[in-house]
Amino acid sequence: MIGIDITYRALYDECRLCPRDCRVDRSVRRGVCGEADTLRVAYVGPHFGEEPPISGESGSGTVFFTGCAVRCSFCQNHQISRGGLGEALTAEDLAGRIIDMAVRHRVHNINFVTPDHFFPDVFEVVSICRDRRGVRLPLVYNLSGYQQIESLQQAEPFADVYLPDFKYSDSELARKLSRCPDYPGKALDAVAEMIRQKGFLDSFETDGAPAGKGVLVRHLILPGEVENSMDALTMLFLEFGDRLPLSLMSQYHPVTPQAHAPLNRRLSKDEFDRVFDHALALGFRNLFVQFPEEVPAGGEGFSWRPLVPDFTAEEPFAPILG
Repeated sequence: MIGIDITYRALYDECRLCPRDCRVDRSVRRGVCGEADTLRVAYVGPHFGEEPPISGESGSGTVFFTGCAVRCSFCQNHQISRGGLGEALTAEDLAGRIIDMAVRHRVHNINFVTPDHFFPDVFEVVSICRDRRGVRLPLVYNLSGYQQIESLQQAEPFADVYLPDFKYSDSELARKLSRCPDYPGKALDAVAEMIRQKGFLDSFETDGAPAGKGVLVRHLILPGEVENSMDALTMLFLEFGDRLPLSLMSQYHPVTPQAHAPLNRRLSKDEFDRVFDHALALGFRNLFVQFPEEVPAGGEGFSWRPLVPDFTAEEPFAPILG
């Protein structure tokens, strides 16, 4: 393994960490992700809004990073992904906060949320936690799906669980909302690489115990874009089969005014039902479902009140009222 203190830091010099391939020297100016080579973090703390094998009973130990390479217009975390909210930290500082969180809250894992544009620092943080401080919690990488294969290969020894999104099957919609028409192909390749490394999420083989390794793919259903969702599920099924662990999410909430008119409203029950029925018809076996209402009697799934994070607050995750 190449030295983390030298070689990985050099990845910032002509940045190709994501498929944007901007090749910016981030020690001089910011990349497409909006960030330079200084690690910035918006929140470190336990989070209970993930899927059951990730949150468990004690919560997932989340680290929310500032900036994002995809920068979706509708991002639920827009304050940090697009707005630049966050605090500059050294890798030592962040490792210290993570260890303190793990001890105080007894979280099930360390969950890096949108970390890929800071991979060099994240790898160092992981090395400090593991090698110098003896932390052995599973390491979760919560990703957009729009990843560079080479970056994922570098991440392999520093990751245990991958939670990638698969946002778009529609290239034009990906262009309109995230300025990345190549998203469908890039994301399929990225998910394939993650599965090659870690396999499917292991909680299905351990009677629902907190996940220790593997891949769980997420899809957020967008209002007015049922065909995008149905085609996305079909693509995943054809590529990875019926045992692919899949999380179907209905939590979309308009947090900023959108030029794409359907995104200025919530998802309707009819839209959700059409996508959910399609997932069942395809035959996905390992399916988590975030129902827009209460879970039906006997239903396989999970639900929670949708959350609009406010990263200016001490506790960013407050339920939407009404």
